[in-house]
Amino acid sequence: MYPNKKFAYRDLLYKALLFIGTVFIIVYFLPRDSKFNFQFDLEKPWKYGQLIATFDFPIYKSEETVRHEQDSILADFQPYYQLDPSVARRAIQQLRDDYNTRLARMLPAGAMSTIERRLADAYAAGILSSNDAEQLHRDSTRSIMLVDDKLASARPSNQLYTVKEAYQHILDGLAPSLRQCPLNEYLEPNLTYDKERTETARREYLANYSWATGVVVAGQKIVDRGEIVTRDTYNILESLRRASLERSAAPGQKHLLLTGQVLYVSIFILCIMLYLELFRHDYYRKRSSLVLFFALIVVCSTVTSLMVAHSLFSVYMLPYAMLPIIIRVFLDSRTAFMAHTATILLCSICLQYPHEFILLQMTAGLVAIFSLRELSQRSQLFQAAVLVMLTYTFTYFAYELTTETDWSRMNWGMYTNFIINGVLLLFAYPFLFLIEKAFGFTSDVTLVELSNINTPLLRRMSETVPGTFQHSMQVANLAAAAANRIGAKSQLVRTGALYHDIGKMENPVFFTENQSGGINPHQRLDYEQSARVVIGHVTGGMKLAEKYNLPTVIKDFITTHHGRGLTKYFYISWCNDHPDAVPPKESFMYPGPNPFTREQAILMMADSVEAASRSLPEYTEEAIGNLVDKIIDSQVNDGFFRECPITFQDIATVKSVFKEKLKTMYHTRISYPELKKS
Repeated sequence: MYPNKKFAYRDLLYKALLFIGTVFIIVYFLPRDSKFNFQFDLEKPWKYGQLIATFDFPIYKSEETVRHEQDSILADFQPYYQLDPSVARRAIQQLRDDYNTRLARMLPAGAMSTIERRLADAYAAGILSSNDAEQLHRDSTRSIMLVDDKLASARPSNQLYTVKEAYQHILDGLAPSLRQCPLNEYLEPNLTYDKERTETARREYLANYSWATGVVVAGQKIVDRGEIVTRDTYNILESLRRASLERSAAPGQKHLLLTGQVLYVSIFILCIMLYLELFRHDYYRKRSSLVLFFALIVVCSTVTSLMVAHSLFSVYMLPYAMLPIIIRVFLDSRTAFMAHTATILLCSICLQYPHEFILLQMTAGLVAIFSLRELSQRSQLFQAAVLVMLTYTFTYFAYELTTETDWSRMNWGMYTNFIINGVLLLFAYPFLFLIEKAFGFTSDVTLVELSNINTPLLRRMSETVPGTFQHSMQVANLAAAAANRIGAKSQLVRTGALYHDIGKMENPVFFTENQSGGINPHQRLDYEQSARVVIGHVTGGMKLAEKYNLPTVIKDFITTHHGRGLTKYFYISWCNDHPDAVPPKESFMYPGPNPFTREQAILMMADSVEAASRSLPEYTEEAIGNLVDKIIDSQVNDGFFRECPITFQDIATVKSVFKEKLKTMYHTRISYPELKKS
């Protein structure tokens, strides 16, 4: 429960924003174009699995066929040209004006009418620009539609002139005495290409042209793995690509696809949040855990979407097993598997064949989680990468054997992707370090480093309080063995045990394991003062932990290894000396809190049992068993483990482990005989 409603509303708002942001980012990068993501070549084998049509689509003709057929149809097509009568009138008028000013002296009498008539005939036939004439020749156009005002009439293209041809035609009909006239000054094109009218007519001309040669119906097999892509198959595949693009480009289709993607992603993200709320509430309430959880899912989904959308390499190169490894190291196995499952299902909607992808990634993820239950050495990650790569290889090989019977159709290129995947998985090690620093988690690798007795704090502890240091070492061994037996985090509890009593370095002589020579400084203090000094090793330990930047999970062992317990020696002594007074319990009580994890509960039990075992008069099996049962049963009865997820079965197992270890630690050695002198 939350301490107040304001905090509860704020936390709910935070989770809602995290949910919306996660869904938005994943959906934003999901591809919404064609799902046809295949690469193929003519007369080459089809390298994917069997392809089945999921909807009806026409088989479009190839570009070469379309071009050839349309050229045949357009052989009789007549482009439109606009006749401009003003060009002829302007040229003839200019000729008349020049005749009156300068040509009359050059030409004989009566020549003007002949030249004017032949010039008018050339314009009436139609004069084209050189570019338009070349285009008609390239298109093999036999006739055009000549538009004079609003009337269009067909005109054979061989009756049209260019400026040069019109000049030559006029000169050929003139007497030699008339060729002195500069006719080129009065010739210019009077036919202009009417592009708009021509294109309209062309579309109408091709309106009944069939672009398809047949239809593929939904459920029809198109091609299978290993089959050669023939010309017909190639046309069908290109038709499927084109039809897929057209379907995805439709506004209604895009809206439906977007709605489906939002719902699909939202359902899975909601399922993840429900899982955390129901089964991992401590992660659900911790913001760093939530952010890490969803950040990893978003990164995997986004990278997959970008690779598919832009056809970048193969998605099987991506080390998806890195996600469950990271979550397993920082959280737990079940949560890692849940996150991996949800991520793979989210990524699969980008792919053409999701079932194959899901099969491979799920098996690889399970192997990755199993192989890295506790990451304490770099070699473990290398072993995990090899196991994941082998899992991919054998799983895909088994899958291919169930779908293919011809060795020549095996997709050997996939195995190269698996090798690259295994190599990239090794980068999980530096990622673990970055995530640890960014989100405040503590990995097993860090715990191993902290448990090194050569670290400055532990070395100082071994020199300052050697008795406490030996006690901590024994507690660490006891607690780690018990944690291993019940499936708790042994490395975590071992490291926590080494640091749980570091606060005793402030006043070492006030603790019996560090006293020598029979001197006990508590004899000069009253019971409350002595209790205050002893309790102070918890607060002092927290100050040292802050100074040496110990992780939060280690600090929790310092504050919880006594819980809200009493310094019983001083409390009982005070009560015995004041039988009629009410004891001030708070003066003798540790600040706590009580243990809230199984590892903290194990440490509390191990600490009390190891300390008490030193005062046993004899180390028989019965004495050790009674001591362990008495101390742990007392802790259970006092309610120290009420807020801790440890079961009675776990506690019984811990007891048996402690008894075994204590018997081994305090075993009676036999006396060696002395050699008698002869």
